[in-house]
Amino acid sequence: MSPFSRFALYYLAVVRHGSLRKAAEQLHISASAINRQILQAEESLGTPLFERLTEGLRMTTAGELLYADLLRWQREFEVTKQRFDEIQGLQRGKVKIGLVQALNQGEIADCLAHLTELYPKLTLEVVIDSSQAIGEQLRAANLDVGLLLDPGEIAGLEVRSFCELEVGVALSPQHPLANEKSLRVSDLHAQRHILPGEDLVVHGRVIALYQRAALSVENAIVCNDIALIRRFVMKNSGVAMLSRIDVQYDVEQNNLVFIPLHNNPATPLTLALCVAPTRQLSRAAQRVIQQLSESIEVIAGKGTPQR
Repeated sequence: MSPFSRFALYYLAVVRHGSLRKAAEQLHISASAINRQILQAEESLGTPLFERLTEGLRMTTAGELLYADLLRWQREFEVTKQRFDEIQGLQRGKVKIGLVQALNQGEIADCLAHLTELYPKLTLEVVIDSSQAIGEQLRAANLDVGLLLDPGEIAGLEVRSFCELEVGVALSPQHPLANEKSLRVSDLHAQRHILPGEDLVVHGRVIALYQRAALSVENAIVCNDIALIRRFVMKNSGVAMLSRIDVQYDVEQNNLVFIPLHNNPATPLTLALCVAPTRQLSRAAQRVIQQLSESIEVIAGKGTPQR
């Protein structure tokens, strides 16, 4: 049951779809019924909410203000419903979580799966995105919690838990250098390199390491997808410098080898569990934060192979 008026539901659907017809199809009602509700609202409010254009509907300034308020009211009602559940002593609720791609397997993924076993009535909505996008979603109060890299570069976030992750060399177990205790960047001069794309947080560290070693990489694969980079390395298509969290799961499965850099000059990446300071967290969200914080401690304790 939704406490929102019929008009509010119709209005949100029209904005999402950009036309009366598409909104009507999604809501399984007639376009004329939706249009009638909008016209009545415009008359009552004394201002137009949409510009009627040949290519569809476009919100006026007043329409944009109303849309923002309706979204905010929806988010606040989600928290209210969770509070109702808590009053009744129910172990349920809805928690929205943002994760960087490197966490879609391993300790954090296992933690989320475990949470669904502990709380079968808990609804988890998990979004995989870049650190920057997750930070923006947190600040907009569209997420309850985010796990991202280098949160210090994103203003307006509160860090609840964190660990540091060094950059090292990922290799196939069959690679001739796979048994080394540590490597220098110069040791990789004859290798084919798989470089993380610019939109990956680790990119800046890796480029700085190449520049520091005066190593010019010509025989390279550039990729902005961590999963695909791991696959290239597993297939011995080249070597990649990545953070430990990018490869931890595959190292534990003996699919990859992660070798530290000798006298590593690169600043470690920070994996952080963040929330927006202004967002009120439900008890369900607090439970999730507690479990994820414990998983971050496990990741921190795993460390790397001894030098």
